[in-house]
Amino acid sequence: MRLSTRPFPARNSEGLPLPSSEYADAGVDVRKVGRIHLSLAEELGKTFTNRKGKTGGPLIPIGHYAGLIDLGGSSALALHTDGVGTKVLIAQLMKKFDTIGIDCVAMTVNDLVCLGAEPVALLDYIALQRENEALVSQLTKGLAEGAKLASTAIVGGETAILGGMVKGTGGNGFDLVSMGVGLVGKSAVVDGSKIENGDAVLGVASSGLHSNGYTLARKVLRRRSLDEKMDELGTSLGEALLTPTCIYVKPVLSATRKSEVHGIGHITGGSFAKLARLVRGRRLKFELELPLPPPIFGVLQREGRLADIQMYETFNMGIGLCMVVPEAELGSVARGFRRDGFDTYDLGNVRTGRGVTVNGIDLG
Repeated sequence: MRLSTRPFPARNSEGLPLPSSEYADAGVDVRKVGRIHLSLAEELGKTFTNRKGKTGGPLIPIGHYAGLIDLGGSSALALHTDGVGTKVLIAQLMKKFDTIGIDCVAMTVNDLVCLGAEPVALLDYIALQRENEALVSQLTKGLAEGAKLASTAIVGGETAILGGMVKGTGGNGFDLVSMGVGLVGKSAVVDGSKIENGDAVLGVASSGLHSNGYTLARKVLRRRSLDEKMDELGTSLGEALLTPTCIYVKPVLSATRKSEVHGIGHITGGSFAKLARLVRGRRLKFELELPLPPPIFGVLQREGRLADIQMYETFNMGIGLCMVVPEAELGSVARGFRRDGFDTYDLGNVRTGRGVTVNGIDLG
């Protein structure tokens, strides 16, 4: 089903249709970001020869959800770094900082498990507008809770006072980043190479926006108060936007150990279009039909008069993770996630073709 019975065409203040660059107008041009990523991968990929024939040699090209290096023998090490983006600005406006650390952990560990790796350790980086012990105490609370949910350890980090660079509300400016490593047996790596025509795609529910799309969300909601209670949300707008990102480590690792899993996609920046990276140019296409999304997405579409394609290209639409499995494994993998408290949805299948289609809309 679609987002609405009559999809909104995005329009300007005069009622004229907007181009599909709404997110770019808000400050993030995902196509330019994609070109930057390709440029970085091309140049930094040249450094792989520095470890050729040595321990630590890269095992996969840049461009998956995490990097992967050879530890020798049967073991490999997955590495990833990520942040929370402009969700930190919502936290500053709400003066609520005790859950944003969960988001920071989630964004890294959820990408590590996309290779089948078990997250074993994290580092954190906190950039501050000023020395702010109370703020750091609250950020640390969330980091520790996230690490507990992911069954991992935070073994160190860096705190930088960057008043000339980091600005915020009420002196509470900050940025938050984590870097993580995970262990996986070489024979147990899930990199998408086994995905084939006919595979099923299982969607796992998100808790809301998670940690992506906030630049656009803040733009379309700029005339709304974050303290405003909205009946359709059952909470205030700010509380809905600050709902922590789900951490999927436990059920994903259980699935990879008990079932045949061909691919795993964390639905973050770029949303469902990123699933194409799992098949790396092979003639395989993801054909997905999403369930009705949680109310926060309807609020965003209505307030911003965003077209369906803009929603699907920017937000997770209630699906935080996709598991690509043989059709015969769909039921058992779904039951595993439900045992851990996550709703699941049969989203569709992999077919011959290219790209990603969501509810009949081609995302390229």
